[in-house]
Amino acid sequence: MNGTVGRIPLTIRTILSLVVSSDWPIHQLDVKNAFLHGTLNEVVYRQQPPGFVDPARPNYVFKLNKALYGLKQAPRAWYSRFQTFITSIGFRASKCDNSLVIYTHGMDVAYLLLYVDDIILTASSHHLLQHIIGSLQQEFAMTDLGNLHYFLGVSAKRSSSSLFLSQAKYAAEILDKANMSSCNPCQTPIEVHSKLSAQDGPPVADPTLYRSLAGALQYLTLTRPDIAHAV
Repeated sequence: MNGTVGRIPLTIRTILSLVVSSDWPIHQLDVKNAFLHGTLNEVVYRQQPPGFVDPARPNYVFKLNKALYGLKQAPRAWYSRFQTFITSIGFRASKCDNSLVIYTHGMDVAYLLLYVDDIILTASSHHLLQHIIGSLQQEFAMTDLGNLHYFLGVSAKRSSSSLFLSQAKYAAEILDKANMSSCNPCQTPIEVHSKLSAQDGPPVADPTLYRSLAGALQYLTLTRPDIAHAV
């Protein structure tokens, strides 16, 4: 997971730079109930859910043919199903990022980024873009949200010659999560002369919040490279 998070900013920046320099259209799509599209390759049983218990066979269990939310296998099953379909229509998987698939045919080029149920799609022409969207909608229940405007905590505003990215809302959520919304800002978000040592008190009892904030700040460097050294 950490490796994936580390690659996301680089992949997004690369694709968006290409979109701006080549003046390509870019859309975002939302997959409805993504995990329910996954087909299970192994045998999985589950208890009868409350309210749907067969009174004649209360001790029976269900054998699942499709993935359900909450299953450990659900994300992998959905990803596998999507990859199988997207490669069948001419895309190939990227060797550097599992979330990226690439389509090339003659002069036609398209890039698709999949993050769970969010899709970012760009293509070298509007016709190719709409053709791919149509193929996806025939296979999966999804909504075309139009031009890219907000994805994965990043706001995107496009002009005739640029694409402005902002994570203001995401940054505010990080501060709120860390109970630092009322703190004063500082010019350098790091102690210049480090005072940390192994003897600076006992370890944190629950490091979950610290780790979560560290990961969130790492993702914030997508639009705030000035904090990269501190992070």
